Amino acid sequence: MPVFTDRQVVNFDTARTSDLERFKTYFAALLELGVNIAPSQFEGMFVSAAHSDEEIEMTIAAHGEALRRL
Repeated sequence: MPVFTDRQVVNFDTARTSDLERFKTYFAALLELGVNIAPSQFEGMFVSAAHSDEEIEMTIAAHGEALRRL
């Protein structure tokens, strides 16, 4: 999961320095683009064997677009 901070994230305390407003914008963009992720910046992302190559490519493209929107 991307963490929007200028600090190196090595533990929960440094992860908490992230910009949660930027994450909210990123999260909303992903939803708009058809990708549903956990609504917390402190969750992981996982690929499942149920995901097709096409779904994975769409997800990668959506993440790129969501990041460009920031």
